[in-house]
Amino acid sequence: MMRHWAAALSLLASLALVPATAHADEGPEQIVNGTFETGTAPWWSTSNTSLAVSEGRLCADIPGGTANPWDVIIGLDGVPLVAGETYAYRYSASASPAKVARALIQLPVDPWTQYLSASPELGPEPGAHHHTFTAPVSLPNAQVAFQLGGGADPWRFCLDDVSLKGGADPDVHEPDTGPRVRVNMVGYLTKGPKNATVVTDLTTPFAWQLKNAGGDTVAEGSSRPRGLDASSGQNVHSIDFGSYARPGQGYTLTADGETSRPFDIADDLYDELRVDALKFYYTQRSGIEIRDDLRPGYGRPAGHLDVAPNKGDTKVPYGDAYTLDVRGGWYDAGDHGKYVVNGGISVHQLMSAYERDKTAFTDGQLTIPESGNGVPDILDEARWELKFLLSMQVPDGRHQAGMAHHKIHDVAWTGLPLLPHLDPQQRTLHPPSTAATLNLAATAAQAARIFAPYDAAFAARAMTAARKAWAAAMANPAVLADPADNVGGGPYDDKDVSDEFYWAAAELFITTGEKPFADFVMASPHHRGDVWLERGFDWGHTAQLGRLQLAAVPNALPDRARVRASVLRGADSYLATLRSHPYGVPYGPPDYDWGSNNLILNNMVVMAVAHDLSGKEKYRAGVREGMDYVLGRNALNQSYVTGYGEVAAKNQHSRWYARQLDPSLPNPPRGTLSGGPNSAIQDPVAQRLLKGCAPQFCYIDDIESWSTNELTINWNSPLAWIASFLADRRKRASCAVSYAAHGPAGQIRLTNTGKKTLEGWSLRWWFPDGRRVARDWGAELSQSGPVVTARGPAVRAGRSVVFGFLSDRANGSSPEVFLLDGARCA
Repeated sequence: MMRHWAAALSLLASLALVPATAHADEGPEQIVNGTFETGTAPWWSTSNTSLAVSEGRLCADIPGGTANPWDVIIGLDGVPLVAGETYAYRYSASASPAKVARALIQLPVDPWTQYLSASPELGPEPGAHHHTFTAPVSLPNAQVAFQLGGGADPWRFCLDDVSLKGGADPDVHEPDTGPRVRVNMVGYLTKGPKNATVVTDLTTPFAWQLKNAGGDTVAEGSSRPRGLDASSGQNVHSIDFGSYARPGQGYTLTADGETSRPFDIADDLYDELRVDALKFYYTQRSGIEIRDDLRPGYGRPAGHLDVAPNKGDTKVPYGDAYTLDVRGGWYDAGDHGKYVVNGGISVHQLMSAYERDKTAFTDGQLTIPESGNGVPDILDEARWELKFLLSMQVPDGRHQAGMAHHKIHDVAWTGLPLLPHLDPQQRTLHPPSTAATLNLAATAAQAARIFAPYDAAFAARAMTAARKAWAAAMANPAVLADPADNVGGGPYDDKDVSDEFYWAAAELFITTGEKPFADFVMASPHHRGDVWLERGFDWGHTAQLGRLQLAAVPNALPDRARVRASVLRGADSYLATLRSHPYGVPYGPPDYDWGSNNLILNNMVVMAVAHDLSGKEKYRAGVREGMDYVLGRNALNQSYVTGYGEVAAKNQHSRWYARQLDPSLPNPPRGTLSGGPNSAIQDPVAQRLLKGCAPQFCYIDDIESWSTNELTINWNSPLAWIASFLADRRKRASCAVSYAAHGPAGQIRLTNTGKKTLEGWSLRWWFPDGRRVARDWGAELSQSGPVVTARGPAVRAGRSVVFGFLSDRANGSSPEVFLLDGARCA
């Protein structure tokens, strides 16, 4: 996430670079005694190891049981640098057993700014390593350092032939973009748009051929010139092969002498992604063992409990005032922090996906410890985060009681890699904020209605917390997070919380139906304003969540029809952007933001909700085409989702999915979204390699590029939401339903609008308020959680059947979605 991590630069290493060819007129040697012919001086080490010359090399025994790379260092001081000079840095090193080390050239004092940071893989035999960098400043006393700590077991490090000379050629980053024909490498749904982009110098149409796995041409046509694409700096054509709808595997598209990477055409392309994007959350959990039998290769001990070296999250101090038990929840991103404002939008979108289609999520679907308890796994996963959010509320009797602490994390930044259970730092609670308090109010109110059918006590607890948080926020409307609070964790500062007030009021009204919340919603400037930002919504822009919820979730807001119409207008604006974009992206700012992939997906959520409200195919088609960009139809010709596509991101920034730095650790799990191109390129790797990049090229799949390649809980949440939408194969059925309520009684009229008799039918709906059916007549009703299924007699074409029920409550929101044999009725 965007963290303003300038203070963290000293903790971050960067990409091991491709060897560079030095100029013939290399500068003088800057390293003193780099061959160790005169012993080890003036090289030095931290006190936990000692230096000795062995067989002409400097060697040291590195102790185990350290947490951070900088816990063990071998270094050399007094190295001169000249601003603007490009240096070639060379050395030979070995590790027994094999390890990944850190090779740094940096400022020798706080903030330890790194001018070169590499992560060489070292083996038992000496290996040569080469890096180049351009010094940004002149410095008479830079420091060469090898950071060697952070391992559980001892090992031996040896070093030789260390050299640093000016006059080198600067590094040039040349991404391998593969074939010039860019497609969705996962594939295309059988019915719906199928588009590709071709990078070419040609300005007139050219022929294309769609070929099956056997090499036979199954469709052909001509390209459409699109001119210069500002987001990539490329001249491109687009190809539309949507008329072809035969399922199959291994299709390729050939155009302008290039052949795309293979892709499939199928109806079930997104079924696995819907599940994998949600499975991501289990391995992000804090405070619980991650079982290897549930996630092979990802098992690890529980993090941040009271087990050494952890200081634990069970008694985290808030200064000298009090301590809170804030165990559990999800680690926010690639670090060990937990943040209420980011957790809020994340858990909201999981619950929103469930609330959109309760029939799509089942118990046992995600293979988590709670599977088999009779509750859909997506709600079990959401509850894990919700319980943490509830625990962050300031206790009664304390200053600012009812508000929520903004975040909890380590007192200082930790290095990579570092498994959560090995983190030795003290954890601290940070001051409450109005934004965090309103995130708690919104998500707890949402949880109160969603969990009511499964756990009435938890739903009641959530509702109490939501009301208390709302009252506290109203009493403390402008307590803002400090943007300078960025040591050990991101600040997540937000100067305007009026949008959080709007979202929270909307959720509270939807759940309670109470007039004061409706009045607040109607009076908010966000209620009638244009909230559909070109750049999309995120944790800091949440008015869109309130608007979408009021439009999509049953409620009795007086101007709800206008709210729904505004969602369609927003979706139309994103659809227009997509149609004008040569890569089919519903996102078109002149520069790309941190987490651009998440913003793109959130714009697609608006289009998806518009489809649900209107039934118009153009919105669903927009979502389908927008997903192509995420999965390969982009300037870099790669998928941004781990494990999806022939070439996909795999080195997202993380302290425990850190295979790039430690071969014993895994890459991020399948279904993990990378943040994606970010024009600001705030991290050292991106700044060195991507300078001057066109927006789509401001990305590198490197674990240290935290500004372009981070993973986060709130980036996977819209991925899961959209994957669920795309996996939804419900159709409009030949039926119409009318619903009438009379106190606790309800009556449904099912009309057969088709041409054939409905026999053996089942009609499903769900109650937003969690009510239970007590009696039925005219049809046989059964209920599982909030989902009710009715079965009844045959209905002839053009005829209707009327049936009813008695429920356990008189008032509540009416159901709005009825599914006949899985297809949606009008």
